Amino acid sequence: MKLGQIAVNVENVERAVAFYKNVIGLPLLFETNGLAFFECEDTRLLLSRPETEEFNHPSSILYFKVEDLNGEVSRMKEAGATFMDEPHMVAKMGEVETWMAFFKDTEGNTHALMSEI
Repeated sequence: MKLGQIAVNVENVERAVAFYKNVIGLPLLFETNGLAFFECEDTRLLLSRPETEEFNHPSSILYFKVEDLNGEVSRMKEAGATFMDEPHMVAKMGEVETWMAFFKDTEGNTHALMSEI
């Protein structure tokens, strides 16, 4: 089973769209009625304000898989991203190392870049 869409709660949709488009570099598919949809390979990413207080909480951590972790961290920092740490190895499974760097979006959600080497 594949994920079709992930929703991320945001306070300010316009500000978040600029971050996800210009800093992370995701292609914006479309915006409608306070909703913004991005392409993230086979999964759509939906940014929206919570519909009710029940859903008003931080999002899950999204792990964006990249080939060049250090290069992407540098690019995103130059574009205005705030990283919580530097790229670091989090696991080694056989010959494969998993490296990550965590960052905050403009809405206070924590996400990460990850690379498997």
